Amino acid sequence: MPEIKETVHLKDLWDDEKAQTMAGGPLAMLRYRSNLLGADLRITNFGGGNTSSKLELPDPFTGRPVRVLAVKGSGGDLGSISDSGFALIYLDRLEQLKELYRGEQYEDEMVRYYPLSAFGENRVPASIDTPLHAFLPFDHVDHLHPDWAIALAASANGKRKLEQFNKEFDRRIVWVPWQRPGFELALLIEQAVKDNPSAEGLILGGHGLFTWGMTQRECYRNSIHTIDQMGRFILQHQSKKGSLFGGVLHAPTQDRQKIAIRILPALRGALSSYRRVIAHYADDEDALTFAGSKWARELSALGTSCPDHFLRTRVCPMFLSWDPAKDDVNTLKNRIQSDVVDYRSKYKEYYGQWATTDSPKLRDSNPSVVVVPGLGLFGFGKNKKEARITTEFFINAIHVMAGANALEDGNVSHPLPQARSTEQSQQFAHFHNYVALPRSEAFRIEYWALEEAKLQRMPAEAEFSRKIALVIGGASGIGREAALLLARKGAHVVIADCYQPGAGKVADEVGAREFVAHTAVDLSSSSSLADATKFTILQFGGLDVIVNTAAIYPVPGPDGELADAQWAKTFLVNVTGNYLLARESEWVFRDQGLPAAMVLTSSANALVPKKGSEAYDTSKTALNHLIRELAIKIGPTVRVNGIAPATVVAGSTMFPRDRVMQSLQKYKIAFSESETTEELRSKLADFYAQRTLTKRPILPQDCAAAIVWLASDQSAKTTGHVIPVDGGLSEAFLR
Repeated sequence: MPEIKETVHLKDLWDDEKAQTMAGGPLAMLRYRSNLLGADLRITNFGGGNTSSKLELPDPFTGRPVRVLAVKGSGGDLGSISDSGFALIYLDRLEQLKELYRGEQYEDEMVRYYPLSAFGENRVPASIDTPLHAFLPFDHVDHLHPDWAIALAASANGKRKLEQFNKEFDRRIVWVPWQRPGFELALLIEQAVKDNPSAEGLILGGHGLFTWGMTQRECYRNSIHTIDQMGRFILQHQSKKGSLFGGVLHAPTQDRQKIAIRILPALRGALSSYRRVIAHYADDEDALTFAGSKWARELSALGTSCPDHFLRTRVCPMFLSWDPAKDDVNTLKNRIQSDVVDYRSKYKEYYGQWATTDSPKLRDSNPSVVVVPGLGLFGFGKNKKEARITTEFFINAIHVMAGANALEDGNVSHPLPQARSTEQSQQFAHFHNYVALPRSEAFRIEYWALEEAKLQRMPAEAEFSRKIALVIGGASGIGREAALLLARKGAHVVIADCYQPGAGKVADEVGAREFVAHTAVDLSSSSSLADATKFTILQFGGLDVIVNTAAIYPVPGPDGELADAQWAKTFLVNVTGNYLLARESEWVFRDQGLPAAMVLTSSANALVPKKGSEAYDTSKTALNHLIRELAIKIGPTVRVNGIAPATVVAGSTMFPRDRVMQSLQKYKIAFSESETTEELRSKLADFYAQRTLTKRPILPQDCAAAIVWLASDQSAKTTGHVIPVDGGLSEAFLR
């Protein structure tokens, strides 16, 4: 190993004292090393790369020590992996697989032997990279995908630049041409180390980096030391290069976030032709520099180089042809529709060209990344986390392209160093110094039977997975319960309320930070409702469900009468607010073109006349008819329904302590000042329950269940109706 010097860009996080006190068995140190590496995305991507250690463990059959490979299991993430995330495999059995290997054409069949080679009771699915670690003669191995290393690996002059790097930093990193991850590559890198016994690491053409050590500490130091030096090497070249990607063609637009909001529903709708997707928008410097560059279109068409990248970003992103200096937003929306159709057509051609009878079926032909000049990047996935990570992976790819661009020092000629032969070299596509994988190789990985098997192991998605809900009035009562239930059923939820701290508290209750957001809203203000809608779009990309449970109940004065302003405010909030809500969100549903649902909250009072609540009751009666009107106006895309609860006391802001006590006194129900507000509410709710046929109090959870049913696909044939949730209140029977 080289003499270890101080790093410049990466921080050495290793703590000797902590390492010496690591508990948890033989895997604790491997887990510690892995977590440190995964803590910095410059070292490896989320879910990418793998680490291993060769250990001596007592054989459960004989009790004698045997050599075991511990390697990150399939699908794990280094930053968060625990001891249970590592596959344990007998090393001697992996060695025996060499005798069974029938050649590259049959390498996938070797994977079925990995579970048969499992040590003890370990059943963690082994990664396809398992033999790559097993056949290297080092106790500890890291396989990582740092952008700086992949920039070398994806450069047309990469091998020559690696030689320059080795000379400049006194290193011995060996170049290995491209080979798909698997058994064949394991044999290739094993031979490369045999041919270069002083090697300190390997660069895999178009792929990534291997480093190692004979101790956990030595391996970790070698990894971060090598990556840090490669970073210095790349950044030195970039500082001399000046502008990247051919320079600026389209400068970032000043109002790009507003434009992003206006196009996201149309973009999400167009990309949801197979299944709904959730969006993530990135307009940081890297995204804007690439999207607005002269070479963005050509580089986008090439796609990414590293398999770790394009398993997330697909074979290539979609580049939207738009000139922000000349074209308006409507032009961009129209361009979305035509460009997405064109992308899907080309993707199907790509599948048809390379698919065989054994290939998995065609998956979603929509892009998962969209590049828009002047705006930046839009990433899409089954949930917000996946959409964000997909976007981040393409940012990684941009870093790789930037590094390759910086390393350019002349004309590109074949054979390219990524290729194992002159013939194979012609299959690699390149633009300037950046080299992408051949489409045939990209297809082999994207539609790998092993990758398909991993997808099939994924758990079934929740009922509201991929859907976005805006819940107004979500800080308390029925709205809170509806928000929590939608979140439990997989929805991405924006909790909006006039009391924003309360909305934030409910968001904290949901807990899944990337699946929930909160904002303030004033139901009486069209601009505030428009802002809440735009906030939801920017968070998640669109809107599928709107729930409104907010309303006001005006309290008469001492004379039993309402002031004119109270009457007007009641109708403004309880009726007009719902109309404004529909008006300010209608364009979103229209642009998306996806089935959606709106659920509003009426009341049993709408049908039961009584003294003292005329404003509230008649406003709810008007709301019942507004629901029918809206169902006609914005259907058939949007279904509009409502619920009509009887009095819900528990958790309701309409029943503060003073009002509850007044009601208890009115109905001559005994109570004590020392009782909690919820205890008092419970007494009042029990009294109201005796008026119903079921004799059971109406709870916020009961109403939430009805709301969520109306918002779900289970009620897909129901619109324009108000569903009673009143325990059987005969005076309120629909008529």
